[in-house]
Amino acid sequence: MAKKKWDKTFEERFEKHYDELKWLYAELYNNDMQAFEYFCNMLYDYYKARSKKLKLWDAGREVVNDWFAGNEMLGMLMYTNAFAGDLKGVRQHLDYLEECRVNYLHLMPLLCSPAGRSDGGYAVSDFRNVQPELGSMEDLAALSDECHARGISVCLDFVMNHTSEDHEWARRAKKGDKEYQDRYFFFDNWDIPNIYEKTVPQVFPTTAPGNFTWCEEAGKVVMTSFYPYQWDLNYRNPVVFNDMTANMLYLCNQGVDIIRLDAVPYIWKTLGTDCRNLPQVHTLVRIMRMATEIVCPGTLLLGEVVMEPSKVVPYFGTVDKPECHMLYNVTTMASTWHTVATKDVRLLKHQLGTVFALPKQYVFLNYLRCHDDIGWGLDYRFLEQFGMQEVSHKKYLNDYLKGAWQGSDARGELYNDDPRLGDARLCGTTASLCGIEAAEDEGNDDKLKRAVTLDIMLHAFLFTQSGIPVLYSGDEIGQKNDYGYHDDPHKKDDSRYLHRGDLDWNSVEKRKEEGTRQQKIFDAICKLADLRSSNRVFENEADTWIVETYNDHVLGIGRYYRGEKLIALFNFSARDETAWINEEEEYEDLLTGDKASAKAVCVPANDFYWLITRF
Repeated sequence: MAKKKWDKTFEERFEKHYDELKWLYAELYNNDMQAFEYFCNMLYDYYKARSKKLKLWDAGREVVNDWFAGNEMLGMLMYTNAFAGDLKGVRQHLDYLEECRVNYLHLMPLLCSPAGRSDGGYAVSDFRNVQPELGSMEDLAALSDECHARGISVCLDFVMNHTSEDHEWARRAKKGDKEYQDRYFFFDNWDIPNIYEKTVPQVFPTTAPGNFTWCEEAGKVVMTSFYPYQWDLNYRNPVVFNDMTANMLYLCNQGVDIIRLDAVPYIWKTLGTDCRNLPQVHTLVRIMRMATEIVCPGTLLLGEVVMEPSKVVPYFGTVDKPECHMLYNVTTMASTWHTVATKDVRLLKHQLGTVFALPKQYVFLNYLRCHDDIGWGLDYRFLEQFGMQEVSHKKYLNDYLKGAWQGSDARGELYNDDPRLGDARLCGTTASLCGIEAAEDEGNDDKLKRAVTLDIMLHAFLFTQSGIPVLYSGDEIGQKNDYGYHDDPHKKDDSRYLHRGDLDWNSVEKRKEEGTRQQKIFDAICKLADLRSSNRVFENEADTWIVETYNDHVLGIGRYYRGEKLIALFNFSARDETAWINEEEEYEDLLTGDKASAKAVCVPANDFYWLITRF
């Protein structure tokens, strides 16, 4: 291709990837070399526009390219408005984030999206501007700059499967402009959409049934896999890919360190398939990975692939041809809450065994709760051997975690309930699902103590896993459900807002008051984070395995790295239980420093032990 006079650093990076980049692009887009040349020159334009400070940031991370895989990493996920009103407010509270030991800040979608038709910010109408009430792009860049000065990386969602129907492209498409209709999936009638519907599952069968919507303005049918106001982009059109990659790089140049590729499995559609995880998706992600390595190598790609491990792992790519740097460990999250409800660790052991067998260079983001619902995508074939059938078991899990089961103190609500299929997902904060809300409502101190113990134990389990633990904002103080969303006309139909309430800063202040629920949880999480970052046994490179406890209520995890061995025990029962282990070495309790035996260990109800020995 005819090159411009390129910067030496850019040219070296570009040449490293050129052959593969050209081959993949040509294969995907039928040798459209004009589009490819535009794409390459676009990469250089964004490289030139990148600030000197960010280029220095890139250079440092190129030297230590696994900088994100260390045991010192701790993330926090938040909505900007819920945490501090706007981006300037977040900036003013960076001291608090540092106090929480957070060095990975995930800001939920904050780009322009229409009120009442945004799906929590996932219907973007302008990829180059921040929602006005949250601030400006300059505010985002300033926040990122100060975060970098404090050693905090910033993550932002990149909604790439679709745009809002209010996006400029969609507005032009509505007016009949074919060039812009070709950026989406438009059809003159329902014939082809009906063929798609035969093989494509519905994302939200109860709240947004079907995968297509009639567009009255255009007089045509448009593909809308998620909600009618979210129009699927047509990545078969190279213009779409070129321009969306440019939008991504624009955000990188504002100082965003981690790009969360939202709904990435859906981005390529082929008639007669389920339009999920198609080979072309991996080609697109691989090209995007190379684009960032050329333009902004300090940037990471985080894939949002909310599926079973067999479909998640391919998004890491290969050692020679990597795709995403990080992926979510969603199945372990769901299996954790299954274990809270059943008090039976066998599924969790099975799930973790699968994760532990994966290559150590794979970095997962681990979490207890997030902005979304808990979906029960469990291994039901495995559960069937214990008499657990999918429909009835999902009902039990939902009944238990919404507090409708006798003896349950959990408080949650259903999401996307489909009585016809006997299926529903679940919402609630970690604290409310652990029983803190019920205990405080009853004024029952014994219940509260047990609930707080369970909450802390679950966080210890989170911190024991390899990868990056991520807290949901408010969990560090045990924030409870917010039922006020029922009175908000824009939110009342979406029960996920139950756990998306504003951070109560008066409650945050109580972390300084001895004996409060906030102080106990906050101090415990900070201590766990400190221990994790100061003991190399928690490094991502550590060997990990399931420790057999011969007790279906107690989970055992072993870790070993460079002369340090950890035995972690987690009791999911409401009663004291014995882990029937028989480890020969001399151990100490990592939390107290006291000597401890690792033989027939009695673990208190809903509690845990971290036992460590050093060789």
